[in-house]
Amino acid sequence: MTDVLTPPRECSFTPSDWQILARHWYPVAAAADIGAAPVAVKLLDERLVVYRALDRIVVARDLCIHRGVPLSIGRVEGDELICRYHGLRFGPDGACRAIPAEPGAVPTSRMRIQTFPVHEKFGLVWTSLDPSADPARVPVFPLWEDPDFERILPPSIDIAGSAGRQCEGFLDVAHFAFVHHETFADPNNPVVPFYSVKRNEDGALVGDYISDIANIPHGTEPFVPIPQGFRWRRLFEVQFPFFPRLTIFFPQDKRLGLFNCASPVSARLTRLFVPIVRNFAKGSDLQAVYDFNRRVFEEDRAIVETQYPEDLPLDLMEEAHIKADRTSIAYRRGLKDMGLGRSFTA
Repeated sequence: MTDVLTPPRECSFTPSDWQILARHWYPVAAAADIGAAPVAVKLLDERLVVYRALDRIVVARDLCIHRGVPLSIGRVEGDELICRYHGLRFGPDGACRAIPAEPGAVPTSRMRIQTFPVHEKFGLVWTSLDPSADPARVPVFPLWEDPDFERILPPSIDIAGSAGRQCEGFLDVAHFAFVHHETFADPNNPVVPFYSVKRNEDGALVGDYISDIANIPHGTEPFVPIPQGFRWRRLFEVQFPFFPRLTIFFPQDKRLGLFNCASPVSARLTRLFVPIVRNFAKGSDLQAVYDFNRRVFEEDRAIVETQYPEDLPLDLMEEAHIKADRTSIAYRRGLKDMGLGRSFTA
């Protein structure tokens, strides 16, 4: 029998949706940002602390079991997390090792903080609120493992909107001319040619979109010659619930891969991590990559934060659709197939 997970007191999701989402893996921080001090994060409204215990990263509930103080305001010594209030020391397994007020006391099993599974991948710290979560279920990004590709991890971006809305926007190909015309798209070319969408045997969603909309930042020279009439292929591959990948095919077998990892802080706040790979321009200025991608996602953020209802409607009768919405329609159906309900807002 599957263990019942308990939503946090201030949960902004319905209990049934939270139960489903809590069993998946999500990134909560860049591994490089976890150093000598504990870091407070939130996932699905659960307050967590992330810290480095010598050679390993630990994710725990951000709450001292003794008197309810956030452990993220404490400090780390060696592999021990020390509570700021009474100095209780906790090991990476969550067990209390010492109570300074009672030097000779042996801490009971009650003096234990809740820890969660951790997996480092794509430069990110992944965790699940399900203590028995299998690391094999962490989403995959095959191009990250390809030695021919350069790995890039831009800073995360917070979006005051739902993870479902953000992911659907990432999959949307009809908004380029209207939302991204200042960064890469052509405002005079809004046409979306027919494209195919399918579900693989493993449940992943695949959308294969080919058009003449370039993927080169305005005002920059292309790194390879672009033949006249070149057709740009964008391959979308979605791992549910919130992990769409995009591979953009350039001339001369050059490719750019983006992994949209939307971490649901709450039903109304998403922390977006986007690992990137490329097999061109390797070793060049990464700040330009950071800046361009930030501009693109800021353009998306300005839209996502205004959408209403904030919920992503899984009942297809609640919003109108056009033929260009093939991928987003399939995405909504996939979320519904997971068992998520009408009030799903993540």
